[in-house]
Amino acid sequence: MAAPNQFRQDVVRTQALAEIEPEIQASDQTWRRRYLRDYHEAFRSYEKVLDLSALERLIASASLILVGDYHALPECQTFVADLMRTCARIKHVPIVLAVEAIFSRDQHILDEWWGGQISEQELRERIRFDLDWGYEWTPFYELLSTARQHAETVFGLDCMPREDLRRIRIRDRHAAHKLVEIRERHPGAVIIAFVGESHLAPAHLPAQIKKHLSGERRLTVLQNVDAIYAGTTREETHVPAVRVNEDTVCVFNSTPLEKYASYRICLDRWREDTNKKVDFAPVVYNLIDRVALALGIDRYSSHNGTQPRFLVDSLPEVYDTGTSEFRTLLSRQNLSREKIKRILRRLNERKCLYLPQFNVFAVEDWRFVAATEEAARFVHHACQGLYLFSKNDKSEIREQDRPHIEMAEEALVDFASHILCRIEEVMPSESENTLRDSELSMSPGRALGAALYQAYLQGPISRQDIKRLFLFPVCQPGKAAELCSQPSRRFRVVL
Repeated sequence: MAAPNQFRQDVVRTQALAEIEPEIQASDQTWRRRYLRDYHEAFRSYEKVLDLSALERLIASASLILVGDYHALPECQTFVADLMRTCARIKHVPIVLAVEAIFSRDQHILDEWWGGQISEQELRERIRFDLDWGYEWTPFYELLSTARQHAETVFGLDCMPREDLRRIRIRDRHAAHKLVEIRERHPGAVIIAFVGESHLAPAHLPAQIKKHLSGERRLTVLQNVDAIYAGTTREETHVPAVRVNEDTVCVFNSTPLEKYASYRICLDRWREDTNKKVDFAPVVYNLIDRVALALGIDRYSSHNGTQPRFLVDSLPEVYDTGTSEFRTLLSRQNLSREKIKRILRRLNERKCLYLPQFNVFAVEDWRFVAATEEAARFVHHACQGLYLFSKNDKSEIREQDRPHIEMAEEALVDFASHILCRIEEVMPSESENTLRDSELSMSPGRALGAALYQAYLQGPISRQDIKRLFLFPVCQPGKAAELCSQPSRRFRVVL
């Protein structure tokens, strides 16, 4: 039986919560989704109360710890920082932290911060924390800082799209594959994966882990589950944690009232944030999506071969060229003054430019045709493994092959722009048409691209053929020359 004071306190909290919930539900309709209902329906009761020593024993026996996050509640991030300290104290193996809040595509940025190459502020801006995540930075950064002290490394675990709950199971599969990679790279470490609480319903991420990492000693750690919290009010004393089932526990560091009050504060802050600068990244990523879909490319493929591996993790950083961040990027690359001039001159001509040597998409001003072509250029580089002409080029491309590689790429870029920029429908500006016409008149690659497009319309080649073109290993010696000199034989195109 609960003590009288505790009972009265819970009554007051319940009344306050009843006032907050309708407002939250009116602002956020995602709570109706089946995916979220799966989570709430899965965890309604518990088996027994755990004291801290019993909880530590369960932690000590686990090789993979999945921790649920209520993103708006700082106590959730603080708990994981404390968990790393506990693991460092009771376990004698390396610790690896994997976080949903950072996209896997931004791992190179996280690595730069980890190595002391960039500041906290640059990390925050380049991983687009406020734009793409939107929750409090301070508790999350304190978590990363704790990892610096106690963990071997930190990995980003998430992929797009975050905003579409209809496709959230894709993110579960992706996270499981990334955890497989982390385990392969850190075979003896304890992995702490910190993800949104709804991912931890048994049929969600745990099911994917069971499928792909069956040998792990997994412990799922929930935080502040409402229904379980309500059940603990019957206990005589404070309950720090409970065992839900054999491999799942729930810890308590906040009340439901505190949870939802913190979320309401987030909603208020998001509504008031009306001074955001122009953000080109969403439209750039959408264009890349359109190119991939048009070619039948699976952006979430976990293997190489007929698909580029994890295209969604290779997405470029998007820079507004009018910002100091873009100037800082160029200054760090150890480029000659002449190379920087060429890049800026090309940007001034096209207004949008994909820079494969940095995997960066630079936007001076929005031009749909140019942006579509550069999105297709990125997809081609991703299909080739992101090493064509890159600063980390390990493919040893022969100089005599480079003109043919460029010709093949221009052909594919031109083809993609014809597919997605139907002139009669989108009516590009006169400057864009002029740019396309001038480039077509001087570029054999664009002439080949136009021929490919006509052959596609007339039926000799299919979308599958075009996807094979994007994946064709042009970097191998002589392959690009073969492709460009004998297109009619290889692709049944009549030029």
